[in-house]
Amino acid sequence: QEQLVESGGGLVQSGGSLTLTCAASGFSISSYPMTWYRQAPGKEREYVATITGGSEHSNYKGNVEGRFTISRDNAKNMLYLQMDSLTTEDTAIYYCFRRGRVDLWGQGTQVTVSS
Repeated sequence: QEQLVESGGGLVQSGGSLTLTCAASGFSISSYPMTWYRQAPGKEREYVATITGGSEHSNYKGNVEGRFTISRDNAKNMLYLQMDSLTTEDTAIYYCFRRGRVDLWGQGTQVTVSS
């Protein structure tokens, strides 16, 4: 069974850092670009960042570029999101996502940034 499980969320003060982890099972992430999305309270789910299968390229939503870093370890089947200089606007549930023959979402991990 293919599955994505996020972890690493929590409560952090503005200006702080968190690293999110997405553990994949049932398939190899090396064959896929992988993406982080987030959904803030009362808002639509939005794109955050994506990384190609071999980590050749990454892309970021405008207001996280320079603060967030997406990375992956294909040998461990893991995806990461290093988040620095967090602001209250980054408060959301963060999801990892794989687009494929069947799109796959994790259950999400809550990130709360306090002022």
